[in-house]
Amino acid sequence: MPDRLSALDASFLYVEDHSTPMHVGGVAIFERPRDGFTHERLLDLIGQRLAFLPRYRQRVLEVPGHLARPVWVDDVDFDLNYHVRRSALPQPGSDGQLFDLVARLMSRRLDPGRPLWEAYFVEGLAGDRVALVTKTHQSVVDGVGTIEIGQLILDATPQEPEPFDDTWHPRREPSRAQLILDAVAETVQRPTELVENVRSIAHDATSMAGKVTETIGDVASALKTMVHAAPSGPLNVRTSGGRMFGVVRTRLEDFRKVRAAHGGTVNDVVLAAITGALREWLLSRGSNLTATTTVRALVPMAVRDAETAEYSTPALVGNQVDAYLVDLPVGEPNAVLRLQHIGHAMADHLDSGRSVAARGLLTVGGFAPATLHSLGARAAGSMSGRIFNVLITNSPGPQVPLYAGQAKMVEMFPVMPLVRNQALAIGVTSYHGGVYFGLNGDRKAVSDVDLLAGMIEESLEELKGAHW
Repeated sequence: MPDRLSALDASFLYVEDHSTPMHVGGVAIFERPRDGFTHERLLDLIGQRLAFLPRYRQRVLEVPGHLARPVWVDDVDFDLNYHVRRSALPQPGSDGQLFDLVARLMSRRLDPGRPLWEAYFVEGLAGDRVALVTKTHQSVVDGVGTIEIGQLILDATPQEPEPFDDTWHPRREPSRAQLILDAVAETVQRPTELVENVRSIAHDATSMAGKVTETIGDVASALKTMVHAAPSGPLNVRTSGGRMFGVVRTRLEDFRKVRAAHGGTVNDVVLAAITGALREWLLSRGSNLTATTTVRALVPMAVRDAETAEYSTPALVGNQVDAYLVDLPVGEPNAVLRLQHIGHAMADHLDSGRSVAARGLLTVGGFAPATLHSLGARAAGSMSGRIFNVLITNSPGPQVPLYAGQAKMVEMFPVMPLVRNQALAIGVTSYHGGVYFGLNGDRKAVSDVDLLAGMIEESLEELKGAHW
């Protein structure tokens, strides 16, 4: 019997449309080694390792009449060259040109008739650099059976990709009759499943919310939170089909210095820097801020015990993925007080267990940043956009260099998806002494995403120089 999509994975396909493609992205920038890093070598590297991720050679097949959720089937026409594409900037390509390309790529939906991922090998960057831009649908990555493609190809030491003989043989696609028979057999065992599937296809919000909260596992917590809508404002508008992408490059040591001076965790300092930037951005938009004005963030993150809660620790074995609703105090003019408010809010969540529903999403070891960001997107995509204003994922990465083949990765930026009526999503990753922010904004609502990115840098500088 084919592998059927879970209720949560199917929901990501049902709610997707042209304005809210449900894929997670990443931008990795590499130094080109002396002997080159070519599209052909990347094909060899990915091709060698696809055997470890069978989902990347499978596509989604609908069941006739929507009698059951779709199934994963082997793509009998799988073409690696289709998924690993080659692109180039006019030399010498600037970072701005690269990020304009990223925004255009991320605004396009993945082809539902093929395996739900793409990778772009981008040449022409100034400084003899190349970039790898990845897109993976949220229904693909679950962190256990399937990790994100960016995690698959990165190693702690340089590796030489070797030409490979692809011995993979796809299994025959099930017939319409077999799909119907399987669906009927499941319906006999679970008669309510048919009704739920039809209602989900029809975008019944109540049905979808019920399926999602059941899948995540903490119904009471989720429903309690949904009662209280997030504050309204320019971050919650009708999502358009266009995107803008901006980045921030900072140093991990700066966040550690702020933590040492004012307490909290490095995670708290990251959120405080974003809060200060959002405050200035809202003021630039003419928003009327009072002392109690907040922006509610959904913050999926890895949680460790108190003795190992260091943001930069590379080992993530045994981590638990939790998603927190945090009211960012954008109305507070004092940077240190903003940091303290956030620290208290995060501590309250950890102490009281009032996290929103992601505790049941996954508890697994061995996360890489790309996979953890994908899981954070799953948490956001499964919740109503009415309960939060902005998604902020915050993933620790290794503090040693990583390599794709012989090419050393020098920077990595997450690209988080926007859900319906959300204008901004921020991904943060630490890597090799740096902390890298990727800001994905709606092209109409947050056309000034580069301005917001600069405000994050200014906010961090404010925290570094803050005194009581």
